[in-house]
Amino acid sequence: MKPTLDQILKGGRDLGATDIHLVRGLAPAYRVNGDIRLASCEPLDEERLRALVGELLDEKHQKILEERWQLCFSRHWPGVGRFRASIYFHGGCPEMSIRVSETRVRNRTELSLPPVVDELTRKPNGLILVTGPTGMGKTTTLNYMVDLINRERRCKIVTIEDPVEFAHENRSSIIVQQEVYTDTPSFGAALTHVLRQDPDVIVVGEMRDLETISTALVAAETGHLVLATLHTPDAAQTIQRIYSVFPAEQQNHILYQLSNSLQAIIAQQLLPRADGHGLTLACEVCVVTPAIRNLIRNGEPHLLVNEMQTGRKYQMVLMDAALADLYNRGEITYDTAMSAARDPQTIKIKAAE
Repeated sequence: MKPTLDQILKGGRDLGATDIHLVRGLAPAYRVNGDIRLASCEPLDEERLRALVGELLDEKHQKILEERWQLCFSRHWPGVGRFRASIYFHGGCPEMSIRVSETRVRNRTELSLPPVVDELTRKPNGLILVTGPTGMGKTTTLNYMVDLINRERRCKIVTIEDPVEFAHENRSSIIVQQEVYTDTPSFGAALTHVLRQDPDVIVVGEMRDLETISTALVAAETGHLVLATLHTPDAAQTIQRIYSVFPAEQQNHILYQLSNSLQAIIAQQLLPRADGHGLTLACEVCVVTPAIRNLIRNGEPHLLVNEMQTGRKYQMVLMDAALADLYNRGEITYDTAMSAARDPQTIKIKAAE
């Protein structure tokens, strides 16, 4: 039996899958608790995959796919909710990776986020970055922060996403969610126009290039609270990544801008639980103090670790300390902590304490 798109999507929701993979020669594959499971049905062939893609796309998105050979967008499906679909070609055949969006914003305890995240969302301005590799829950954290602001503040929030993964309702705040390729041609173009829309909070799904980073820094400097993500593993490499995007002659100015506007960096890793049931979050937190501002201004991000080690009173945590804490609480195994650590020796020392 050939599965319909409706059956595939509902099957993913019923299984609690985070992702659905539609690949030629395989039955629909679901990622559940980090592992891939194949559905018990016929493998998908090229004809079926093209038909499934046709069901998903409207005329505009079909044209973009034909021009770019790849496409990422979000849809709301009756009985399933919102999901993000990434379409690509493999051997000339279209295939899909579908992220199943959550139906509600989980609270901080459910997400295992540290309390300092709530405090950071109450900052009136500046730049807060959520970082980590792909699939580490950055967008989930960003949506939690947006939801908290939406409940607590009377302000205007504008998000720029590629694509929109969770649709927020207007509560205390006004929320405008713009999707790249649906509402705007690019992050950079959208961010430039957002500044003319009287926003209080600007959310950038991903700071991808020089234009986006530069405009986000200006927005943070001029009285807006800017929340954004980057694909960097820790605080020090986040700083390096930002200024290295710019030409050498601009880097000193960017470091000065960053030192003035940056409020915090939250670096994330999702790790398998020791009991085998799902994933848990490890967070590195760098809160930007006057001492850290000086290090950034002087181009010395490699010294951030020393400041963060002594910054417990500011609720700072290094990733290795977070991993050791999860291991000591029995939430992750020793092997998981060691494999995820930047300095495994730290895990050995803390695990022995």
